[in-house]
Amino acid sequence: MSHTSSIFSILLLSGDPDIQSQFKYAFKDVSLTIAKFSPTLPKEVTRRTFDAVIVEVKPGSSGAATVPANIDHSHTLVIAGSRTVLKRASKFMQMMARQKTADANGKEALSLEDYLEWKMGEFVKGMRNGSGRNLHPMLISAIERPLITRALQETKGNQIQAAELLGLNRNTLRKKIHDLHIPVKRNRTAQIRET
Repeated sequence: MSHTSSIFSILLLSGDPDIQSQFKYAFKDVSLTIAKFSPTLPKEVTRRTFDAVIVEVKPGSSGAATVPANIDHSHTLVIAGSRTVLKRASKFMQMMARQKTADANGKEALSLEDYLEWKMGEFVKGMRNGSGRNLHPMLISAIERPLITRALQETKGNQIQAAELLGLNRNTLRKKIHDLHIPVKRNRTAQIRET
């Protein structure tokens, strides 16, 4: 008998109650199976297929030895790591589960805002743990440069069209291109039309 109570299924092998509760909280709408070790799994569970297997690896041990033998590594995401790694992995896995659920329901894929929130969360946390200062201008610059570069690529270097696409004044765009040291490659026809 196949058990598929949800679209996304995860097997978590960890004895740490903090990690278990974090995954339970993060994956409320997902089929989540939790066990301390692979040998303690009931037989019907070992026959199931999982989208992801998460394994807590103790320092000095091999994570591969604790993954159930029936897991097909070509169709299953396997994450093995320390408690710290698993805590970070839960956020990544939560995004994947949301994406798969949205795809299956025909809904919009993961939003840019969700992705940026996740990536910036990691960045801000890293900067906070270090001696980071002035995060706002640093992040705005980090986002603005690739955004302008991509708009220029999309418009084949036409700054007037790129400014319209971005919702900026052409002179403001030119100043940002200069200040952010963005190389501008224009094709010949774009140069003729722009002058």
